[in-house]
Amino acid sequence: MLVTLLLACPGPEDDTGAAATYAWDLPAGFPEPYVPPEYPMSAEKVELGRYLFYDERLSGNETQACASCHKQELAFTDGLAGAEGSTGEIHRRGSMALGNIAYASTLTWASNAVRVLEHQALLPIFGETPVELGMAGREDELLERFRSDPAMLARFEAAFPDREDPVDLDTLTQGIASFQRSLLTGDSPYDRWTYRDDPQALSDSALRGMSLYLSEDMECFHCHGGFAFADSVRTATTTFDEMFFHNTGLYNVDGAGAYPERDQGLYELTLEPADMGRFRAPSLRNIAVTAPYMHDGSIATLDEVLDHYAAGGRTIAEGENAGVGADNPYKSEFVRGFQLDDQSRADLKAFLESLTDEGFLTDPRFSDPEG
Repeated sequence: MLVTLLLACPGPEDDTGAAATYAWDLPAGFPEPYVPPEYPMSAEKVELGRYLFYDERLSGNETQACASCHKQELAFTDGLAGAEGSTGEIHRRGSMALGNIAYASTLTWASNAVRVLEHQALLPIFGETPVELGMAGREDELLERFRSDPAMLARFEAAFPDREDPVDLDTLTQGIASFQRSLLTGDSPYDRWTYRDDPQALSDSALRGMSLYLSEDMECFHCHGGFAFADSVRTATTTFDEMFFHNTGLYNVDGAGAYPERDQGLYELTLEPADMGRFRAPSLRNIAVTAPYMHDGSIATLDEVLDHYAAGGRTIAEGENAGVGADNPYKSEFVRGFQLDDQSRADLKAFLESLTDEGFLTDPRFSDPEG
């Protein structure tokens, strides 16, 4: 069903009437994001997308919008282990943060297939396993909701002035994706210390934590590095696509590397044994406000995350998921374990907390325009 939707998505038309260029308000130290040439950015598209992102008419029962699972104050996550759809169905994975999603070369937790935001937007709208927004089979009804609203119709017309009918799936997903690409976060204490020469931005503890973070003993930076604090990154000047997925030893239910049947990561797409339990490493920006952690929200706190990596993998003593993750044969070579005393723990947490961009969490440009 989802593959069919992606293939059936109408292609873009000529948008020469829209703004030819987009003025990126890039944080210091950030390169320009990659934007597919068939989906050029414009201020009008971003504005349209902002309204759509917060509009509950995107869901079948008109109870949820994109923002229902991506709340600004939580760095556009929702605080749940598994996202809850408009009909109450619980997703097996948590909602991913959207800050700097413009730089992500892969989208969702464990797929190397959906890599364009305009295409990804179709999944929550029309997906059925699980139901998220619940509009499967109701495309015409969805579009009519916006055609019949004069204010929204005017926004579509402003964003796509050369379209005879500016309201279709292509323009709707372009609007949402354009707004998502505008969600740039790069004004944390770390950024002020690194890119703006503010020597007071980081505490002594955070500076010690940064040294630990960048050390070969802890290996954090291999999967969460660079300006994005991620490793699957694409910019306007990237020469090749970086797509990485990792098994962190979160599970080992059979002693031979298996993850719970409920979610086995990239393996579900490739059926390659080496892909068992491999998931995308999310950005660590704003990590302090995006609990719970891991793809399934099975780790509640940053302290528990540090325990997991210090042990070189999680041990679950009993129950259906019992196993020693450190012994998972498919585990990443970078998850080797390390010593973590009380001071190191406090310093690492101070550094991770320094990645919180408080302004991003309240920026009115990203908030509900009707709120």
